[in-house]
Amino acid sequence: MKAKQKITTNLWFNRQAEEAVAFYTSIFKDSEVLRRTRYTKEGQEFHKMPEGAVMTIEFRIEGQKFVALNGGPEFRFTEAVSFIIDCDSQEEIDYYWEKLSAGGDEEAQQCGWLKDRFGVSWQVVPSALTDMLQSDDTAKAQRVLKALFQMKKIDIKTLQQAYEGVALHQV
Repeated sequence: MKAKQKITTNLWFNRQAEEAVAFYTSIFKDSEVLRRTRYTKEGQEFHKMPEGAVMTIEFRIEGQKFVALNGGPEFRFTEAVSFIIDCDSQEEIDYYWEKLSAGGDEEAQQCGWLKDRFGVSWQVVPSALTDMLQSDDTAKAQRVLKALFQMKKIDIKTLQQAYEGVALHQV
C-alpha cells in the first residue's frame, strides 16, 4: 500500500482552478486529476460561489499531490513560493520553459525562474546546477553564477563552459 502524503500544497486561484489544473496536467506527463469538491448553498454569503461550482480539485503531478481552490481575488501568488523542476537535459528545460511560460509574465523571468499565466512561480533548472554551485573551487561557482545571472531560460552548455573556465566569446 502506498504511503499517504503527509503535506499537500494548496493553491488558491482567482476562480481559475479548473483551467489551471487542466493546464498543469497537460504539461506534466505523469499527472492526473484525483477528485473534486463543489460549493453548496452553505456559506454562500462568504464564498459567493454558485451552488454546484467546483470548490477544489485534487490532482497529482510527478507523484506530488496538490489541491487547487477556486477562491477569489483576495490572495495572489508571489515569488516567495516557487516550484522547482529538476531537469536532466536541455531538451527537458526547453520543454517546461516553453509550456509554463506561455502567456506568463515576461518581466518575472530570470535565472531559470518564470511566472506562468496564473502567477505561479516555477524554477526550471538543470540537475547539475547545484553540484556546480557547491564546487570546492569557488572560482568555478562564481563563474557559473555570473553566467546564470545573465540568463532567463537556463542554457546547460553555457553553464558548463563557465564552470570549466571556457571564455564565452570562444564558443
